[in-house]
Amino acid sequence: MRVPLSWLREYVDLPATETGRDVQAKLISAGLEVETVEQLGADLKGPLVVGQVLTIEELEGFKKPIRFCTVDVGQANGTGEPQEIVCGARNFSVGDKVVVVLPGATLPGGFHIAARKTYGKVSHGMICSTDELGMGDDGSHGIIVLPPEHEVGTDAIELLELVDEVLDIAVTPDRGYCLSMRGVARETATAYGLPLRDPALLDVPAPNAFGYPVQITDPRGCDRFTARTVTGIEPETRSPIWLKRRLQKAGMRPISLAVDITNYVMLELGQPLHAYDRTRVQGAIGVRRAEKGEKLTTLDDVTRTLDPEDLVIVDDRGPIGLAGVMGGAHTEIGDGLESHTTEVVIESAHFDPIAIARTARRHKLSSEASRRFERGVDPLAAAAAAQRTVDLLVLLAGGTADAGVTEVVAPSAPATITIPADHPDKVAGMTYGRETVVRRLQEIGCDVYGQDELVVSVPSWRPDLTDPNDLAEEVIRLEGYENLPSTLPRPPAGRGLTPRQRLHRRIGRALAAAGYVEALTYPFMGTAVLDQLNVPADDPRRTLVTLVNPLSDEEPALRTTLLPGLLGALRRNDGRGSHDLALFETGLVFHPKAERSVAGILPVHGRPADEDLATLQAALPDQPKHAAVVLAGAREQAGWWGKGRPSDWADAVEAARILAREAGTELIVRKGQYEPWHPGRCAELLVVLDGEERVIGHAGELHPGVLKTLGLPARTSAMEIDLDALERASAGVPSAPRISAMPVATQDVALVVDQAVPAAEVEAALREGAGELLEAIRLFDVYHNEEQLGDGRKSLAYALRFRAADRTLTADEASAARDAAVATAAERFGAVLRGA
Repeated sequence: MRVPLSWLREYVDLPATETGRDVQAKLISAGLEVETVEQLGADLKGPLVVGQVLTIEELEGFKKPIRFCTVDVGQANGTGEPQEIVCGARNFSVGDKVVVVLPGATLPGGFHIAARKTYGKVSHGMICSTDELGMGDDGSHGIIVLPPEHEVGTDAIELLELVDEVLDIAVTPDRGYCLSMRGVARETATAYGLPLRDPALLDVPAPNAFGYPVQITDPRGCDRFTARTVTGIEPETRSPIWLKRRLQKAGMRPISLAVDITNYVMLELGQPLHAYDRTRVQGAIGVRRAEKGEKLTTLDDVTRTLDPEDLVIVDDRGPIGLAGVMGGAHTEIGDGLESHTTEVVIESAHFDPIAIARTARRHKLSSEASRRFERGVDPLAAAAAAQRTVDLLVLLAGGTADAGVTEVVAPSAPATITIPADHPDKVAGMTYGRETVVRRLQEIGCDVYGQDELVVSVPSWRPDLTDPNDLAEEVIRLEGYENLPSTLPRPPAGRGLTPRQRLHRRIGRALAAAGYVEALTYPFMGTAVLDQLNVPADDPRRTLVTLVNPLSDEEPALRTTLLPGLLGALRRNDGRGSHDLALFETGLVFHPKAERSVAGILPVHGRPADEDLATLQAALPDQPKHAAVVLAGAREQAGWWGKGRPSDWADAVEAARILAREAGTELIVRKGQYEPWHPGRCAELLVVLDGEERVIGHAGELHPGVLKTLGLPARTSAMEIDLDALERASAGVPSAPRISAMPVATQDVALVVDQAVPAAEVEAALREGAGELLEAIRLFDVYHNEEQLGDGRKSLAYALRFRAADRTLTADEASAARDAAVATAAERFGAVLRGA
């Protein structure tokens, strides 16, 4: 809402020294979002005067029409002689009154005016257009032609109201009343503690039986309709300058006098109006819901197919307007000087906000009227707005007000709220007292009754006030948010992070410490990316939860794996020159339940019942939390310290082990085969749940074909794991290791086994056989040589660390433990000591 300060001063007697910036500060303190204060004409300098065109000489021989004019500017030029001016515009004639800027003046934008030779003539100034004066759009885009009554030499800066300040207010949905000068003036008067001259306080004649007939068949959609008629309008009468300027400053384009007046009253009172050409309306005006298949051509010349939920204005022929949104083309008032309208019917109605909002969105037709109706319009202002429109049409257009007054009103009781007098004190955490609470509520227009328990009658222009907390907020904002004390919340014991939240935070910190960078990707995907990942047709990842209103038609479903988003982030970063990448993400994936159900709409008047919440939960898809990493390029950089190392499948597996350590879970790693991983470089990740091993993820190098299809770097690796399953298998928060003061005994063994035997299983056998003295075991070498080891054999070298908590181990004890470990491996896998 654009609010000219000069217009605002008509309703509130602001101190003469108050600037737009001062008013902005006051309104912001009162809770309004005043984004900017525009200084109109700040760099404008005269002389800028009214002139009359005396002669026009057409100059020939140029690429465009050029006119050499003499203009009478009175004594403004100091001589009284006609001013010679070269002008290219053609929308004025001899005898017209125009706006002339003389040498020495400065136009908006720092454009200095001086006498200069052009087109073979000397031009002593300019004949001005609206664009050159920064007046905004008036639809003409030509020279300003003034009404003939203005005297030559008059100061045009004051005449055209070129110097002003305009406050641009971002009106939030709960403050629809501030989409009017009346509403902003009310807030300004309250902020300054000054009286308000309410423009809606008009003498309105009582309704009678002689008004234009109106029939409302949907009183819920339209609970108030006022119709007034004005006849004898002079169709060629133009809007006066002050009316045009106020519309322009408010950001609206002048059109014709009748339309300009309805727009002016809407800006003034906040009540949208519509004027119909009476000669084009057939029969009574009605309000009803549209019938299926009905069509309407709106004022923007678009023929629209109406929905049965649309609220429409009709006459005997059918729809003539979308109620509260836009009128129809068949009953519109003529534009500008081409208007032949002499009789108008004024509609001032109150419509259901939800119906108007849905209609505007359904037809993608937001208008100034719909913006106000959907936020809530004062229903009691409808009659005053109609009267104000009638008065202006009589005053400015020479019309005659018809004696008939139609007012159709659906009975309704005023809204009341019961609130304890100390409720704002409890909400704010400070003491206001009953007198302050009552005074502030009365300032916003409420009627307040009672002592300790207040009964508050809400003003008609505040439909957003519906419960005690709304009233408390009004008291707090008017008393000043800056006066609220700063207090820290005191959460009760046991309300900290849950074990699940703590685990997820530890996991994020651990991966970041390992050199991974967190990436946040969109949780949407399509079937195309699953094809690119070679996911089989019967894979559960292809069973998707599809969105009704997706952001993109290419990604209409919720993700079942984190890899598409992470791999997309890796591809983008690699394409932008970052080739050494290690990314991770933790997030939800979505799997539809076998038995799908639809949840109903939950009530909003209170907490839903437990059974309603259970039904809602049952309708939601399963949403386990996953963690995933992707790697490409170098894992360790080369430098003077030594050779670097590229990332590979082992790093992806190690990322899974990092997560398992943080969860305190024993992770089992086995060879696996799962798309989109390389069939020979894929590990499946298992944990023991309920006594059974369960696969909860995979890690390794991605399939070369997938890398080529997705445009990813060669040898890209990835890991994805189910964090919820990892947590369920957890033994709790991992305990810190015990540090022993006893020395360690290290024994190395190299075992020859078949190629098919996994190293992890050999390690498990060694750990089992070594017993409780074994502190740690590490595979440090894998050796292949058919001549030395035999066909299909390999050598696995392990470093075993033995330590006792209470004594120093002897060499015999360490050797015995090692031999027991080797014996278990030999018994289980036929392992033999290399070189034995």
